[in-house]
Amino acid sequence: MNPTPFQTPRDLLRYAVSRFTAAKLFFGHGSAEAFDEAVYLILQTLKLPLDRLEPFLDARLLPDEVTQVLAIIERRAVDRVPAAYLTNEAWLGTYPFYVDERVLVPRSFIAELIPEFFSPWVADPDAVQNVLELCTGSGCLAIMMADAFPNSIVDAVDISTDALAVAEINIREYKLDGRVNPIASDLYQNVPFKKYDLIVSNPPYVNSASMAKLPPEYLVEPQIALAGGEDGMDLVRLIVAGAAERLTPDGILIVEIGNERDYAEAAFGHLGLTWLTTSAGDEAVFLLRADQLQTD
Repeated sequence: MNPTPFQTPRDLLRYAVSRFTAAKLFFGHGSAEAFDEAVYLILQTLKLPLDRLEPFLDARLLPDEVTQVLAIIERRAVDRVPAAYLTNEAWLGTYPFYVDERVLVPRSFIAELIPEFFSPWVADPDAVQNVLELCTGSGCLAIMMADAFPNSIVDAVDISTDALAVAEINIREYKLDGRVNPIASDLYQNVPFKKYDLIVSNPPYVNSASMAKLPPEYLVEPQIALAGGEDGMDLVRLIVAGAAERLTPDGILIVEIGNERDYAEAAFGHLGLTWLTTSAGDEAVFLLRADQLQTD
């Protein structure tokens, strides 16, 4: 006999939503609200299809299943651990990735642009041969780009060997060994010297004032992957400065800077930034052509 008052996913869902709401959780890692987060955690923990809640709402659960779900709910509510770390899974678009506390929970507006092949800036996706991703983390963008540009080799760079260990898990899962190459490097330092058609980065860009106000969920993540210095542009400056000698004559640099457009314009506005449209509007991702980066 089940010793708890929870018998079904419906019971647990009601409890989880109340628990998450009372705890005033922050939802910035995939889910938009307490209900969505609760549904995801319950279905994932019970190994049920993520797109089918209704058929299982009133299914009777085993005591062990109830215990497992309650433990996940408590970790989320009390320890403020992001859902992706609790399930070791995060999604970007239609792509699932393994994640743990060694990497940021994947979230990137650049991911919205990859299925469109960065059109119209990339004229022929099949002609893209070399791609460099700086600050790759879990390798998610590198893997998506290898999929989008089938004739390309993608060099996926991170300073964190812990992050690269996670990236290697995802590279193996997508069977992209040899096409996505993890490289331990402080930005360009250890990158093979060759010309790239694309350099893409979602680097640490949170400015110091914003870092001090981050919700607890973000404090669980590796801070090295978030902090971008006083104006958030410390690493972005180095990325922009080094891109010119690494791009082909027709190459492009694409950088995500989140909510830091004003700081990016102050630092690089003289280069003539092109702001790409994403679900965040025209605020989060900028593009520079190779010729804009040439300084004589």
